Formats: sequence, C-alpha cells, structure tokens
Amino acid sequence: MIDAAALRPWLNHVLRDATIPELPGHYQGKVRENYDLPDGRRIIIATDRLSAFDINLTALPFKGEVLTQTARHWFDQTADICPNHVIEYPDPNVLVCKRLTILPVEIVVRDYLAGTTSTSILSMYRAGAREMYGTRLPDGLRPNQKLPETLITPTTKAFHGGHDEPLTASQILSRGLLSAAQWDEVCTKALALFARGREMARDRGLILVDTKYEFGVDEAGRIMIADEIHTPDSSRWWFLETYDARFAAGERPDSFDKDYVRSWVSARCNPYKDPIPTIPDDVVIGAALAYIQAFERITGRTFEVPADRRPVLDRIRANLAPYMPG
Repeated sequence: MIDAAALRPWLNHVLRDATIPELPGHYQGKVRENYDLPDGRRIIIATDRLSAFDINLTALPFKGEVLTQTARHWFDQTADICPNHVIEYPDPNVLVCKRLTILPVEIVVRDYLAGTTSTSILSMYRAGAREMYGTRLPDGLRPNQKLPETLITPTTKAFHGGHDEPLTASQILSRGLLSAAQWDEVCTKALALFARGREMARDRGLILVDTKYEFGVDEAGRIMIADEIHTPDSSRWWFLETYDARFAAGERPDSFDKDYVRSWVSARCNPYKDPIPTIPDDVVIGAALAYIQAFERITGRTFEVPADRRPVLDRIRANLAPYMPG
C-alpha cells in the first residue's frame, strides 16, 4: 500500500474543478461534475473535493479515482441483482452512464444502531424515539449494536442543497413519491444488494454497517441503481476482527477513519460560522490514505499510483475527446 511519503509528491496532483466548456448540460455537485449529452448519456466526473459542513474544505489526491473505482467494483459484482446505469469508464475518474430520472426517495439500509446525523437511528434512539421510519425498536439497545433485523430507513431525496427528511412507507405512498410497485421493487433490490455487500465484506474482514442507495428509472420505466454503491462516501464500514471486543467494552468500532479533516477543522473553529483555517498537508495526506486503504480492503486490489503525471483534468479531457461535439 502507498504510504505517506509516497503520497506527498502528489499533494498538488488533485482535481478541484472539472469544468469542460465544450461539453453540454453541465451541472456541478458537491463532489461530482455532470454533463448531459444530447443522446441521453451522462458523463460523471468524480473530483477530489472533500465536502463537509456544507462547503468544500480541500481536495485529496486520488479521492475521485478511488470513489469511481470502488463503485465500479460493486456495480460489476451486483449487476445480476439490479441493473445499473453504467455504460463505460473512459478514465479512472469518469463514468459514462444512462441518464435516468432519479426517484425522489433515498433508500438507506441499516444493520446496526449507528450514525451521527439527525436522521440516523442512533441519534433518534438516544433522543428517546422507538418508533422510527415505520419500525419500532425495542428498549435496551446499545450504541453500535446489531439490530434485530435489517432495516430500510427511507428519506426524501434532497435536491439542490436541501436536507433529507425521514419517511415511512405509508408517507411515500400517500404523497405519491413512489407507486406501490416501485416501493416494493426498490425495497427488494436494496435488501438484496445489501445482503451481497454484507457477504462479500465479511470475506474481506469487514462489516457493512449501513449504506445509501439511489435509484432511477430509464425511458422504459425500468428501475436501475445510480450514483455510487458501497463506497466510503455512501457506506459505513467497520473492521470485523475488532468489533466484538470494542462493542463489549463500549468503545466505538474500528473503521476507515475518513474524518481526519472534519475533526481537525471542528477542533479549531465553528465551521458553520468561522473562517476555515489552512488545513495542513499531513491532515490531507492522512485523509487521502484512508480512502486508499478503504479501496484496497474493500476490493482486494492494490491501488496503483498512475504513471501518467499530466494534470488530472488534462488527462480527462484527452480521454473524453470522443465525446466532444463535432
């Protein structure tokens, strides 16, 4: 595995912006840049931006490549369960896919009482809630405990900077967010995808704790998995070998600690109100190494530093030349 010394020369080899004026239909998300082609295809470029506290804090070497290639691993491993939007990968950071109509419900699948956000079941449970997302949990559960059964905890799909809100199945149907047939299908597919991920994770010495799935429909109305799947950004991962001992001791499970930057910033300012201090190189390197470690452990593949040392955007532009308008 690449170490901190080997990564240091790549600190400035990052993709902060992937604006390509020649490509049509540009939309910039927090991490990914999207281009909609006239023929119904979409180009998605994963940048190296690290977003937290509703702002982009910094950029991590190879983060976009790691996310794209981790999702590629899982799209390949789950295509028999659910069709996905993938067409091809013309570059390590780039996915060309079918443009889907994204369903307005995000499907979060959970196996453990965990989480930190306001919509997580642990936060709600600690606040005294027992009925959540249409499911009742028993009293006496401990943080990070395995749930009695795998849960689907849907939320609204927050477009354009909005906030996710918890939903129940009855709310989804009564609001017309999904039809009954669509709801049944996405639940069935999400549970099957999660079961495949959980099984493969265990073989790699990992626990797939929870994950978020985004589904869309194509022009024929077929439901497909979109965005990303089982990446460090969309999923929580713990290390299997230390889970039992740490849970028994009431300690936080070992995980891919991607919060180097978030924790460093939070300890020095109120990131929602104060200017963000300059983030040291060692913190950026530590966070980048965590993403690379996650890729290697999840996929079983060694991350290779690229031989091509061109600026990332120059390489991407060259690889996307066939998609440029004539």
